[in-house]
Amino acid sequence: MTTNAMQTSWLQELQASVRLGSPLILTNLAQIALLTTNVIYIGHLGKEQLASATLAGGMYQACMIFSLGLISAIIPMLATTLGKDRQNKHAIRTIIHHGFYTAILVCLPFWILLWNSESILLMLGQTPEAAALAGHYMHSLQWALLPYLFYLVLRSLLAAYERPLWTLLIATLAILLNAALGWLLIFGNFGLPALGIAGAGISSVLSSLFMFVGMLVVAHKHPEFSFLQLRAHRWTFQPALQWEILKLGFPIAITFTLETMVFYAAVIMMGLIGSTSLAAHAITMQICTITYMFPLGFGQVATIRVGLANGRADPRAAVRAGWAAYGLGVSCMAIAAILMWGMPEQLIRFFINIHAPENRAVIITATHFIFFAALFQLTDGAQAVAAGMLRGLYDTRTPMLLALIGYWLIGVPIGAWLAFGLDMEGVGIWIGLVCGLTVVAILMTMRWYRYSQRLLARQHVR
Repeated sequence: MTTNAMQTSWLQELQASVRLGSPLILTNLAQIALLTTNVIYIGHLGKEQLASATLAGGMYQACMIFSLGLISAIIPMLATTLGKDRQNKHAIRTIIHHGFYTAILVCLPFWILLWNSESILLMLGQTPEAAALAGHYMHSLQWALLPYLFYLVLRSLLAAYERPLWTLLIATLAILLNAALGWLLIFGNFGLPALGIAGAGISSVLSSLFMFVGMLVVAHKHPEFSFLQLRAHRWTFQPALQWEILKLGFPIAITFTLETMVFYAAVIMMGLIGSTSLAAHAITMQICTITYMFPLGFGQVATIRVGLANGRADPRAAVRAGWAAYGLGVSCMAIAAILMWGMPEQLIRFFINIHAPENRAVIITATHFIFFAALFQLTDGAQAVAAGMLRGLYDTRTPMLLALIGYWLIGVPIGAWLAFGLDMEGVGIWIGLVCGLTVVAILMTMRWYRYSQRLLARQHVR
């Protein structure tokens, strides 16, 4: 291949990644805006309510992330199937049906777990008041899980077909619905009862249900997806395929959960330090969650584009797709880091009243946390995209082990030692998070590099 041809191929891949990635990122941002809206509303109820909602939200998010990991297994399966034969409608339909089965299988035990969140938080050392308020919130929020997972199954289909705009439209409408419902139910506007944080949970349930129904309408009405045959009497169950999804998805779910639980462990440790640190941590994590949607989107792009190329048996295109998404994801996080360093108070003011004297300690603490959160933006982006690249090649077990090493053998112990052993409190916890994410990013990137070199070597031998 000539130099000009290579440059053209890279440019085309970057353009394709941006075309697919832009609506995926906007969709991710739209989805996180649902929770962000609730955090903003709850923040105006007071720091105790914000702290309790953070405890409940962290537990819910851990369960949701594990479930999302299982569901994510269908993305490389769909992409590889489409790469091999785009007309194999039966295989695509069967994968989607079993994606729904997977959502039901994982949701049932999590509902039981989340219903008992108050008892769990008490066992983790939280105050009875905070645990009771968090449990009250969870008893409404937890019912959002199943419709959200059903929505993710159909979102995976549209993403694999590189048709994410419908998903973006539905998620955007869900933001508006959630904001309106939250304003009505949390604060009791227009004569409705003021339900407080329970109202935030109800608005999340209704918004998740709206997203699923919206995707269901698209799948039913869009001619490209009429082959799905979602009517119940046409469904079959294939144990072998279900096991394949679980076998591929379980390491992804564990990897996602290991990362999420690191941040939830940080929430628990912050709660032991005090409500000020916990509220500041909630604000900082919400900012980081928003920026993370960019590399998460390009990680999804990498899984799809690498999977499609892998299905076509085109290693060179697979490697190019992976590195293009990687560069785009890391570049976005570099911009995020600069913004976080340059304007921390401007970001904080979206979540709390910076002029209220009683919030001053939270603002100062959050500013310190944001400095360290900015440090790991690059590495957080790198590990997110690298994991997506590897998933496109069905490589999920080794990344799971790498996440275990980085997050739990390095990040959490360092954070706990600095926070409580050296009395650095919340800052020590954030330094531990930086260390863990950096190690995972380096190991994931090295794993992809070695994998990609083997792919290219095999093509050369042929």
